[in-house]
Amino acid sequence: MNRTAQLWLLWILLTVAGGGVLVAGMFYGGPTRAKLLIGETTSGHHQIELACNACHTSAFNSSEDIEKTCHGCHDADLNAAKDSHPLKKFRDPRNADRLDKLAATKCITCHTEHRPNVTNAMGVTLPSDYCALCHQDVGKNRPSHAGLGFETCASAGCHNYHDNTSIYEDFLEKHAAEPDVKDKPVVKLNTEKIEIPAKGDRLSTADAADAPAGKQGGAGVMAEWLATSHARGGVNCSGCHAPKAKGTEAVAANWVDKPDHKVCATCHGIEATTWRQGKHGMRLADKMLSETQGLYGLFQNKSLSPMRPELARLPMQSKAAHSELTCTSCHSSHAFDTKQAAVASCTGCHADEHTKAYEGSPHHKLLVAELSGNAETGTGVSCATCHMPRAWMEGPGGYEEALVANHNQNANLRPNEKMIRSVCMNCHGLGFSIDALADPDLIKRNFDGRPSAHIESIDWVMKRLKEKGGQ
Repeated sequence: MNRTAQLWLLWILLTVAGGGVLVAGMFYGGPTRAKLLIGETTSGHHQIELACNACHTSAFNSSEDIEKTCHGCHDADLNAAKDSHPLKKFRDPRNADRLDKLAATKCITCHTEHRPNVTNAMGVTLPSDYCALCHQDVGKNRPSHAGLGFETCASAGCHNYHDNTSIYEDFLEKHAAEPDVKDKPVVKLNTEKIEIPAKGDRLSTADAADAPAGKQGGAGVMAEWLATSHARGGVNCSGCHAPKAKGTEAVAANWVDKPDHKVCATCHGIEATTWRQGKHGMRLADKMLSETQGLYGLFQNKSLSPMRPELARLPMQSKAAHSELTCTSCHSSHAFDTKQAAVASCTGCHADEHTKAYEGSPHHKLLVAELSGNAETGTGVSCATCHMPRAWMEGPGGYEEALVANHNQNANLRPNEKMIRSVCMNCHGLGFSIDALADPDLIKRNFDGRPSAHIESIDWVMKRLKEKGGQ
């Protein structure tokens, strides 16, 4: 075989091998597909990076197609935050000149995936002083801003591009005089026990024993179940393990040993929905499970596996690394102890500095005092109090609102100023809350101590009001 033929053969073999790797990544995903990524994804999307069709709905989709997927996932949050830079603002002809500098009508102008070298906080891939493109005259219009670098706009606890609900000027003025700690904290809203109406008298052990032979739990399981709202509300074994079955034979035929979140959602729809929106359950969101139509759909994963701590980018407990996260990961299988879920379930997985510092922190001491009977019910502050606060939320399909725990940590965590109204100000004044959340070392210590940072936004507002009043 001459040299030319050898080179052709080598080219054919390499092409086949490369094609095989590409097809394997498309069809089977996993480590092979991960190696085909063009760059690391942001922290917000890394869990779903192997579900390529979540963003890329076709093999050669346009930027407009990707925009649709952005809005499909994030519009609800933007609407809830009363987006301070909505599309309609830039569709106003008076802002046409600004679009020449920054195409602000497109999400991907500021948030471009797979570009780790230029990705900043919140997945922003523009230089940190991008605010200057539209607000270069702010120093002239507001003397307090003269000389400030534009890279400080978002990082100083003053402005958030989409969500200014906790730090806009009128709000700062209204809450300027609040003390560091309020006289009457309202933590009860976040921690109080919500009574579930019973269907009748509390069920007994006999009522629960509709499990098939060999599937009935022991006395311990029965005792756990009897202490729950399930027993009080008429939900027995088959209610979760064979929810659609009627009769002994049907229950045995349809029995599921480990019910998943879909079963929980039949009664706890709001919690299940918000859980799938958060870090714990987003890999199982409906958008990740749907299969794209056409040939491109053949190359997509039909689903992702549940989240495991080993996949996280935050430090996690090694003993929990391979555990798959479901509803029962935090709530257990039969006891559904909210106290367990509010702290121990969190610390059982998370091992970052903030979590490790919770025990012994001022918030933890408040919880210990409540649980020991030395403080009023509802005054303790658990992990869930801040990161899964109770809120009045509308049920799926427009059902009546209910006071439930919001299981979507993203709702008040990124950026952390989103916590101010929904969590911090239940107990603390606005100024203290802003300063505390702007102090990264204080956050690491789980708020043990006072803020070393001071954000001057309230000072500026009050000074401006004084000057306007001629005082």
